Amino acid sequence: MTVSSEPSKNSKLRLAIIILAAGQGSRLGGYAKALLKKDGDSLLTRFIQAIQICDPLETLVVTGFYSDKIEAEINSLKPTIHSSITLVKNPNPDLGQSSSVRLGLESLKSEYDVLLIALCDQPSIASAEIEVLLEQFNQRSANQEIVLPMINNQRGNPVLFSKRAIEKILVTPEMVCRPYMDQHPELVKVFVTENQAYLMDVDTPADIQKLGLDPI
Repeated sequence: MTVSSEPSKNSKLRLAIIILAAGQGSRLGGYAKALLKKDGDSLLTRFIQAIQICDPLETLVVTGFYSDKIEAEINSLKPTIHSSITLVKNPNPDLGQSSSVRLGLESLKSEYDVLLIALCDQPSIASAEIEVLLEQFNQRSANQEIVLPMINNQRGNPVLFSKRAIEKILVTPEMVCRPYMDQHPELVKVFVTENQAYLMDVDTPADIQKLGLDPI
């Protein structure tokens, strides 16, 4: 008898997380978005602290521009958290976010069930938002492999992917998550929500002011 490697929907999901933090922040005037501060802590620190309640097997931070500063931030944070954090540097971050996503997928080491791919600059994403996504994943139908938050017909972040979906992405050279979702809409569980946290990120100096952030 063949035993499925997929977890039952009532079991605890083994979670891996990729945080994308390689950008230049050129529209901000050259800020590392991950290091913008809210209430005294960087957005990166706030997010990593928030995910501890989910007990991730592995947290992978993809850096690029400002990699030294982000690595220093992670090293100062490590003694205060219990889960594993590793960094991988994108040698060509100017190729765009897709290159960081692909590098992150190729660098994962753990035997996870589900992968959360998160941006580094969403100040309102906390443990509650991630736990709701995991709950949606547990409630998916048999053929669904991805949970995508949708707010007012706009795609949000973070997004969840089953390990099976990631394995299928990786067998195609240069394939990344968004085009895979576009090609396989039948695999996507759209989570319709009014929670603006899934949309709010930092692109311009006006966003820094609007979201109550402090420059580095």
